[in-house]
Amino acid sequence: MGTVAEHYERVLSDVYSWMHGGFEVALEGNREFFAERDIRPMNSGRAVDLGAGCGFQSIPLAELGYSVTAIDLDRKLLDELEEHADSLPIVTVQDDLMNFAAHVSGPVELAVCMVDTLTHLESRQKVTQLFASVADRLEKGGRFIVTYRDMSQELRELDRFIPVRSDDDTVFTCFLEYEPATVKVHDLIYRRSGKTWTFHKGFYRKLRLAKEWVDAELAKAGFADIDSTADKGFITVVAKTKNA
Repeated sequence: MGTVAEHYERVLSDVYSWMHGGFEVALEGNREFFAERDIRPMNSGRAVDLGAGCGFQSIPLAELGYSVTAIDLDRKLLDELEEHADSLPIVTVQDDLMNFAAHVSGPVELAVCMVDTLTHLESRQKVTQLFASVADRLEKGGRFIVTYRDMSQELRELDRFIPVRSDDDTVFTCFLEYEPATVKVHDLIYRRSGKTWTFHKGFYRKLRLAKEWVDAELAKAGFADIDSTADKGFITVVAKTKNA
């Protein structure tokens, strides 16, 4: 069975920045995302990036003045983050994001779990545990930002084939196989080096998380002011801990 960590190491990490449109494009998108939501240090300035990857969230947050702990399982992606971080206040940690509390000193002002990281967890129980851990580690009035793809509704027939991105040297397509609690994601990537094409393939599973369920679990964990919006199947949540 393909695990998320194995799949990233063998297939995805080498094309991760490219599949998001390029490193600078992804950074700029998150700079705008945080600016639109007035995300900036207001208390301790400590932030944790859960599933940081190559730094699409960590770098813009550090530019805003946060001291960021960036946690991810993939060494290649963390190396890419470090190459681009320069002297920004970012500490990288290679570990399971479920262990994040062991790597932060004291409460944090902001926690982010973005792109589609939430659906990479092994089970709904892990999601519930993560929400409780984040709520426990946030300062009073701290914020938790989550983004994820709502895959609760099953695609059928040819709609299960998704063209991710392609250019002259790389063609990336994925195929979705729906299971009761998860989606088995098959990634198929052709890459060209000179005149030679190589084929890379693998699969991993993502959780099928409905917006209503996620919102309810955040509320159970103690979050308030849960601002949850859906746009073309992609969910963005900004939740706050109580001030008192």
